[in-house]
Amino acid sequence: MRIEYHRTLLADRVRNEAFHAALKRVITPGKSLVADIGTGTGFLGFLANKLGAARVDMYDEGDISEVARRLLKHNRLKGCRIATVHSTAVAEPDKVDIVVSETLGNYPFEENIIGTLNDARERYLKPGGVIIPGGVEQFVCPVTAERLYKELTIWDDVGFGLDFAPARAMSLNNIYVRWLAPSDLLDGARVARKWDEIDFTKRNKTSRAGEVSWVVEQPTTIYGLALWWRAELVKDLWLGTGPLDPRTHWEQLYLPVMTPMVFEAGDRLTVRLRSTTSFENGTNVTWALTQADSKGREKERQSMDLEKGYIA
Repeated sequence: MRIEYHRTLLADRVRNEAFHAALKRVITPGKSLVADIGTGTGFLGFLANKLGAARVDMYDEGDISEVARRLLKHNRLKGCRIATVHSTAVAEPDKVDIVVSETLGNYPFEENIIGTLNDARERYLKPGGVIIPGGVEQFVCPVTAERLYKELTIWDDVGFGLDFAPARAMSLNNIYVRWLAPSDLLDGARVARKWDEIDFTKRNKTSRAGEVSWVVEQPTTIYGLALWWRAELVKDLWLGTGPLDPRTHWEQLYLPVMTPMVFEAGDRLTVRLRSTTSFENGTNVTWALTQADSKGREKERQSMDLEKGYIA
């Protein structure tokens, strides 16, 4: 049981206050029925109870659900039910007015929130009910700081007449959870592009893809990409994980390039991203960067694949 992970969640005041505000906005005291999916220690379900929900059904297939039971008893909360099961495995779930699920990762969909909420919307939610979060947007921005790339290419400096190029390639076909400052990114992160958007009130594909581009205004070297997301919990109430957002326990993701890409003023960078997520196979991400001159002639293309970063 990863109790330390759950401690970091509860230490995140930005996250906690955002979800509390969202639940407070939609719960009708004494009437609302709530399902907390992926409840963990039970925090969000307990908040819903404290805010007056008539009943809260809490689901988590992990051992952490036993901790939630202890906390439920310790806090003497009534009207909560905890089931040690994944919500998708419940044969005939009781319908609720509100579904809340904070199963968001540094890559937002790595915990299969898309599949989970597809199922919850169809089988748990009453007509006209509310899902929290209501949607997620994904952003990307080129990384112009060298420090992370240098950290990953230490293989070049092993020495002793040894060549670690295959291991180096695996390191660069990988994704890293890192804090990135605005100064690490192109134009201080102000030119970040949205490459994907999901509305959880509708059924969504678990494969995601997007393409965005930038015209580089001055000579620049690109060392990779930074990814982050923001979620609209309820209408106009957002929680973000970008370098310009209030800091949370979530970090940004660094997606390196194989070799630094040197841009002249007027060159265009085009980025293509794709991810696939499933309960059976986990998450894979691919990213490709194409450089073209001001006349559209291709100068360089690089493609990376997270699956190539694992030892087969």
